[in-house]
This record gives sequence, C-alpha cells and structure tokens, in this order.
Amino acid sequence: MNRKSSVLRFVLLSFAVAWLSACASAPSSKPVNTTQVGFVEEGIASFYANKYQFRTTANGERFNQFASTAAHKTLPFNSRVRVTNLDNGKSVIVRINDRGPFIEGRIIDLSRSSFSEIADTSAGLARVRIEVIP
Repeated sequence: MNRKSSVLRFVLLSFAVAWLSACASAPSSKPVNTTQVGFVEEGIASFYANKYQFRTTANGERFNQFASTAAHKTLPFNSRVRVTNLDNGKSVIVRINDRGPFIEGRIIDLSRSSFSEIADTSAGLARVRIEVIP
C-alpha cells in the first residue's frame, strides 16, 4: 500500500470517528412526544434510594437526586408530569428520564427531592395521581 492510500484511509477513518462521535450527543431537553398530554394514572409513588446517585438512567443521563426527574414504565422520555399526593393535595412537576419502577403496584419513582416536596421521605410511599402536561 502506498503512502497516498494510507493517508486517504486515515483521513476517512478520522472523519468517520468524528461523525459517529457527533451522533452521541447529550439527551435533548425538548419534549419528545406530545400525544400523551392529558394521560392520567393513579397509584403508588416511591423514590430513588441514595445509592442511585450519579448512576446512568435509561435515557443516558446521570441520576441526580436533587433534580425534578422520575422513572415511568411507558411514558416517553422528557414527558413532563404533574404528580399530586392524593392524601394532602401537594404536587410537583417532574420530567421522565428513566424506566421503572419495577415493583408491582408502583406507577412512578421520583427523585428524592421531588418526593420530599409532596410527602415525607420516611414514609417511603405515597398515593398519587400523575398527569402528563404540555
């Protein structure tokens, strides 16, 4: 193989690597799907334990217990959801960035700070209504 051919292969390979790297961008903060707006569900909410701090969520972000985020089994990533505690009427708005919860009867896992806005974390669980909002 001659030098010109080697240089051309190197340039093409470099271009391909740079192009593929650009495809691995950070998750978008824009809503992905607005067809779910108005979706309502009632059930039990829980929150992430401290051990999940900084672990990668299903959409590729790092979990932050101080962010207003949550996990839901089926709602599209970046959906905004109002979570209302049915026992005290307090509510919080969160963004879906993970999948779960995977414990029967639970419909949403909130970040610790989001859960603490609507319920006592020492209780661990709360009866809630979730509603997808625009």
